[in-house]
Amino acid sequence: MSLWSMEAWTSIFFGVRINHSVCVFSSFSFIFFLHIERSTESSSLSWMIRMKIALGAAKGLAFLHGHDPPIIFRDLKTSNILLDRAYNAKLSDFGLARDGPQGDVSHVSTRIMGTYGYAAPEYVMTGHLTARSDVYGYGVVLLELLTGKRSMDRSRPSGQQNLVEWARPFLGDKKKLTSLVDTELHGCYSVRGAQKVCSLAARCLARDPRTRPPMQQVLDALVLLQSPMDMESVSSSPAPLNDVRSKAMK
Repeated sequence: MSLWSMEAWTSIFFGVRINHSVCVFSSFSFIFFLHIERSTESSSLSWMIRMKIALGAAKGLAFLHGHDPPIIFRDLKTSNILLDRAYNAKLSDFGLARDGPQGDVSHVSTRIMGTYGYAAPEYVMTGHLTARSDVYGYGVVLLELLTGKRSMDRSRPSGQQNLVEWARPFLGDKKKLTSLVDTELHGCYSVRGAQKVCSLAARCLARDPRTRPPMQQVLDALVLLQSPMDMESVSSSPAPLNDVRSKAMK
C-alpha cells in the first residue's frame, strides 16, 4: 500500500473514530492561511478573529488529547486548520495522526514525519512522539497569529527565516512586544491580551517538552483571553468581516 493511501486511510479512521473532521468540508470551506500576499487596500484578520481561531484550534487539540489513549495530531500547521464563514476553526487532515503512549510509557517511537518549522525539536531529533509534540506545533501557530509571519520563510533576512528562533528573545520581554505583533493590525489589539499570548506561546515552545503545558491548560488560558479586557483594542475598531474574509481564503 502506498504512503498516500496509508495516510488517507489513517485520516478516515481517526476522523470516523472521533467524529470531528472528515465530513466537515461542506460547511468548513475556508482554509486558514493568514499569510496571503497582502496589498495596500486589503485588511488583515482582526485581533479578535485571530484569538477566535486560536481558541478553536486549541479546542480541537485538547479534544484529541483527552481521548484514552490520547490521539496525537502530529502535523498541526495553519493549512490544516479549516474555517467557516464565522471563523470557527476545525482541524483537518488526520493522515499523520496516531495513538499516543499509554500507562507508564513516556512516548511512542515513530518514523519522523510532519512539517519543518512546526515539528517539535525533540521529535525531529529522536522520533519520540508525545502529546507535548502537538503543543509545540500549536505554539508555532499561535506565534504566526501574533506576528503575521510564516513559520519558515527563506525570503526573510538571515536569522529571521525560522520564526520560532527569531521570536524567542522577544517572547519574554514586554518592552519588545511591538517588535512581535503584526504591523498589519495597525495597533488595533489589546496590549494586555498580546502579552498573555506571548507568555503562552513561550510556554508552548519550551525546548524541554516536560515544561510545556498540556493542551487543556492552554485551552483554559485562551478561554480567559476571550474576556473584553483582553480583547479591547488600543486603537480603532477592527476591519469589518467582509474585508478580512478575503484574507482568509486561499
